[in-house]
Amino acid sequence: MKPIDLSIPASDQNRPAHDVEKLDEKSAVINTNPLHAGFQDQMIQQAGPSTSVPGSTVPSSARRNRLARWNARIEGLAGLEARGILPVVPDEKHAIERVGYLQMFLLWSGINLCIINLIVGFFGPLVYNLGWVDSVCISIFAIALSSCGPAYIATFGPPSGLRTMVLSRFFMGFWPAKIICLLTIVMQTGWGFISAIIAGQTLSAVNGGSMTIAVGCIVGGLGIGLLATFGIAALHTYERYAWIPQSVALFTLIGSSGPSWDTSLTSIGDPSTINANRCSFFTIQLSILIGFSTISSDLYVYCPVKTSRKLTFLTTWLGLWTPTMFVNIIGIGIATGVSSNPAWTEAYSISSGALLAACYEGLGGFGGFCAVILALGAIQNNAPCIYVSALSIQTLGEYAKKVPRWTWSLFLTVIVLVCSVAGRNKLFNIFENFLPIMAYWVCSWLIVALEEHLLFHALRGLTFDWTAWEDSKRLPVGAAALLAWLIGWAGAIIGMAQVWYTGPLALAIGGTGGDIGVWLCITFTGVVYPPLRYIELRRFGR
Repeated sequence: MKPIDLSIPASDQNRPAHDVEKLDEKSAVINTNPLHAGFQDQMIQQAGPSTSVPGSTVPSSARRNRLARWNARIEGLAGLEARGILPVVPDEKHAIERVGYLQMFLLWSGINLCIINLIVGFFGPLVYNLGWVDSVCISIFAIALSSCGPAYIATFGPPSGLRTMVLSRFFMGFWPAKIICLLTIVMQTGWGFISAIIAGQTLSAVNGGSMTIAVGCIVGGLGIGLLATFGIAALHTYERYAWIPQSVALFTLIGSSGPSWDTSLTSIGDPSTINANRCSFFTIQLSILIGFSTISSDLYVYCPVKTSRKLTFLTTWLGLWTPTMFVNIIGIGIATGVSSNPAWTEAYSISSGALLAACYEGLGGFGGFCAVILALGAIQNNAPCIYVSALSIQTLGEYAKKVPRWTWSLFLTVIVLVCSVAGRNKLFNIFENFLPIMAYWVCSWLIVALEEHLLFHALRGLTFDWTAWEDSKRLPVGAAALLAWLIGWAGAIIGMAQVWYTGPLALAIGGTGGDIGVWLCITFTGVVYPPLRYIELRRFGR
């Protein structure tokens, strides 16, 4: 049985002749698919001068546009993905067999078998003074829960053919969805420069400091940006095999560092303080994967419409949960040994990357090689994020959509490079302040999406009209979704426990406060959205 190829090779001669991904074609046939007909104008606009659709008229000024011709030439020669946010219609999709679902699992395994999840594991023992049992249990259940969000949104990719931020318009409305787009860009770019910092620290430590952290950040950032710029074909191919070297490096890390793990380590503090720290660590762990909810649909847009939603959810969920939990537990184990291992204590005082390099001590050059492999894992984890962020920029408006996707990818790569170099010495502060805040708004958005789908479509026997993806008059008004989302934020504010602010309800947990912002955010949004949406439907009918 031949597995599905989820990538989009430009040279695939079996693709429909009108497909904009078939960059070699200078002419096209008229598509008789009525759904596709509604997208032909956007296809002309996004494909550029190299793609034509008979029966349509391209202004002569556009043909003479030097920039457009230059862009088309670059896309054709470099093999860059040409498609922007144009929906992928049924006859442009690939076939799928049972083995194809295994590739969904391998895709997410490749993304999440990476160094950044090791660092998050450090937080339990090193930041929140939690013991081995507490840290591992929280990691297992928090990651299992956060994996549900991306797995759920991923199920919309095959039937809709829509990018996640375009899909968001059906939940939030045309205009409020732009807020979600902006936050997605900030979040995914933030993850990019955090990973670049971790890669920079590790590469610097492996080279004994001869390579500065700044140079290491540039290496990691350029790798992330390069893969994202080439597009989804390169992403799928890379991720399909990226888990193999990472697995070798991680199992070697277990063998090298395992004897120094202290699995008898217990949580420190009085019961109220320990409970507060458990809540805060749970929020950190929940934040690891929940952000992938804003990109997961993008990775499945070329799967056929009738792809099983249940199998898509299950394989995606397992691909997220299993490797992330595995890597997190390794990180927790290493963190438990820092206080009892002087060499690790000294390395940790330098950087997290130095600690990982110290864990390979005794293996010589092979240990250094494994540390480099882990550092380069930042590429596989964050290239999809930058790729989707570029598409999210195009979703903001007509002017942004006219700029080629690869151009936005390069622009975001520059931001990743600048921010990673600037923040290279403040990694844990960035983690503590950045991750939980991102989880708040994503959880609120997910609740709106879930209730819109289940309560106002599935239970009423209604389906989404995907052809309305760019018609603000046929999409929801969005007032109910926006108001519910903002009310969810109010819940997050009174329940968050951050370095710079602790809400009144968070203060009720322990002496320093425990972060329960996510739970209040989910509760507030879930309670107010149904009645608000009902009123909106009665008033506007959409």
